[in-house]
Amino acid sequence: MASDIYGKYSNPDDKIVRLVTYRDPLQMQRRTGLVIGSYVLDLNIGAKLYLLSNEPDIDSEDYSNVYAPLDMITLIRRGKESIKLIDKMFNYYYDTVKSGKLPRGPNGEIFIFNIKDVKIDAPIPRPGKIIHTAGNFREHAKEAQEAGWPFPIPQWISFLKNPDAVVGHDDNVIKPKFTKQLDHELELAIIIGKKCKNVSPEGAKECIFGFTVFNDITARDIQREEMKNGLLNFGKNLDTFAVFGPTIVPINYIGDYHNLTMELRVNGDVRQFGSTKKLSVKIEEIVSKYSWVTLYPGDIISTGTISGVAAFRKPDPTPFFLKHGDILESEIEKIGVVRNVIKED
Repeated sequence: MASDIYGKYSNPDDKIVRLVTYRDPLQMQRRTGLVIGSYVLDLNIGAKLYLLSNEPDIDSEDYSNVYAPLDMITLIRRGKESIKLIDKMFNYYYDTVKSGKLPRGPNGEIFIFNIKDVKIDAPIPRPGKIIHTAGNFREHAKEAQEAGWPFPIPQWISFLKNPDAVVGHDDNVIKPKFTKQLDHELELAIIIGKKCKNVSPEGAKECIFGFTVFNDITARDIQREEMKNGLLNFGKNLDTFAVFGPTIVPINYIGDYHNLTMELRVNGDVRQFGSTKKLSVKIEEIVSKYSWVTLYPGDIISTGTISGVAAFRKPDPTPFFLKHGDILESEIEKIGVVRNVIKED
């Protein structure tokens, strides 16, 4: 069921922990998974088998249910103990799974699936809150000015994104009939790992669980009318306008998150291309800035988009707005590519 999650800038042979929320082909129940090559390993069942085989003094049932739970927000709340267990599992299963030898669970159940046979959902199907920022890639602000966009894009613009609008990998993005200017905004998203408030930039890294890909879908014609009153609301919050996934890479595995290649494609045509090294502020500063509200595990903060959005294309942006049938690929190095098809309602 799932299309390719690696794209151009990630490698299935990389020894990088990538976490997903998946639905298996048997029961279609949402569960947490660990990606190894072209396979998804069920975290909860995999943890039980790992503990029975390697740490028999631990109650495998209870420990797995606590530190390898079925849902992603609970896993994130468990923090370092969950990551420690996942790291052990990743190293334990890696060579076996890559070789195509797929063990069964403690009760003989299948718990390792080919990615093509599962549905990959948004990693957090309904986050607590999504805080979006704008203006942190100054190239985006510059292209807006050059295109004659009537509203300035200073640093530290912020708005809330509707958690009910979340869709994930291979889900459709719905284009309402009343918008003629549907646009894309590729962004890196920060996943908060622990409760924090008024954290300093120096302490912000400890509050980050990991990173994912985000596409801030926007109806520009609606946005333009709203911004006459200083608002950013429905133009960015309609159903399916919060695309993210396909994986979460924990912070300890992402490497230099200020140097990740970013690329968005429409029908294979590159529309946005850049790198997080062009951020005008550090990711730790972003988390610190928005911790004036209490942040909780599983909350999401975006970093803003890179240049190349449809609205600022010259001389005429009209051909670049998203239309029915377009295939949208939003990709960030090491995290993967989230793929969506535009469908008009």
